[in-house]
Amino acid sequence: MIGCCSFCPCFGISGDADDDLGRSNLDPVLLISGIGGSILHSKRRRRGFQTRVWVRIFLADLEFKKKLWSIYNPKTGYTEALDDDSEILVPDDDHGLYAIDILDPSVLTKCLHLKEVYYFHDMINMLLRCGYKKGITLFGYGYDFRQSNRIDKAMEGLKIKLQTAYKASGGRKVNIISHSMGGLLVSCFMSLYNDVFSKYVNKWICIGCPFQGAPGCINGSLLTGLQFVDGLESFFFVLRWTMHQLLVESPSIYEMMANPEFQWKKQPEIQVWRKQFKDKKTSSVVLETYGPTESITLFEEALRDNEVSYDGRTIAVPFNFSILQWATGTRQVLNNAQLPTGVSFYNIYGTCFDTPFDVCYGSETSPINDLSDLCHTIPEYSYVDGDETVPAESAKADGFAAIARVGVAARHRDLLRDKKVFHLIQKWLGVSPKHSRTSRVTNISAN
Repeated sequence: MIGCCSFCPCFGISGDADDDLGRSNLDPVLLISGIGGSILHSKRRRRGFQTRVWVRIFLADLEFKKKLWSIYNPKTGYTEALDDDSEILVPDDDHGLYAIDILDPSVLTKCLHLKEVYYFHDMINMLLRCGYKKGITLFGYGYDFRQSNRIDKAMEGLKIKLQTAYKASGGRKVNIISHSMGGLLVSCFMSLYNDVFSKYVNKWICIGCPFQGAPGCINGSLLTGLQFVDGLESFFFVLRWTMHQLLVESPSIYEMMANPEFQWKKQPEIQVWRKQFKDKKTSSVVLETYGPTESITLFEEALRDNEVSYDGRTIAVPFNFSILQWATGTRQVLNNAQLPTGVSFYNIYGTCFDTPFDVCYGSETSPINDLSDLCHTIPEYSYVDGDETVPAESAKADGFAAIARVGVAARHRDLLRDKKVFHLIQKWLGVSPKHSRTSRVTNISAN
């Protein structure tokens, strides 16, 4: 249910479709989020009650474990919540924009302007100032980012959203703006439904997409998890270990592993300083290296004893070879993607920031005794140029006939609020700011 509006300045001014400030001569824009960039709700199957489980500040770790921890089902291709009474949904309020605007849209978060949970908010405001209207020329597409980028539900949802934007704007083709993993989802759709993509899409502006993978971040995530927020604020967020258990069962993560067929300037590696025993009394320390292909055996060995306790049960969460097989199929889908004639493609990628590439565990003076210890060891990284998440080398390697590829000195998430990025988008869309309107994030009933 949509809540009432507020005149509190925390919420801003609406750009709803029922006002008269929009311009009918604009092609519609569809914003598509990346991993972690969509609000997720848990709906109780028996009672229908919904609770926001991603993102939330209050009780974040507890609710995440209880309602979002999942296990992959190889029969369906979906990762499914351990809680049998929980159905994970993405809210479609505000024409899909609510789920990708402010990821924790509580009053406190908005009034304090906690930028860590502001996703497309600034870009939505920029587009509203350029005359776009929610529900007529401005739409959003959030999705369950745990799942595969080519899973049927995500593909069908994107198709419906393109059709909706096309019809609402009076038959105008859609301009897509994707961020991060959202670019892989668009690529999968373009590969699998090329005729549909050609029918409904005019331009695609891709921002910070890991076209060939994000080896440093993904390898570290599969072995030791991911910390979205550092410092004191991390105690109010999902913990690294808690996130780790979800990522091991998420097809989307496996689909962002380094593409072994890509001609990297230098192959990404996982390095392990490891103690080896020649006999009971004599040992030595060696540096083992694992490339994109060899790392599979490392993942298998390191995660062999990984498990979680849930509702009185102990559940094994090893490296998932069924997901790996599915992800290998996704890589082929991505490799086969072709840009249709008549669709213009633009690529913005982040530069000038140290970006994890090689991952190293242990040291010569403090080696790893057993590979299972990796899951409890914070790694060290070697870095390349990029946006702190995606190497520029990967983000630039889209394989399409781009109208333009532009590097912008910004961090991965900051690309969505960068002034140069906004200038490029306005230039490529042929628009400029006309109004001082800002986005009001709709309040809905989920806690």
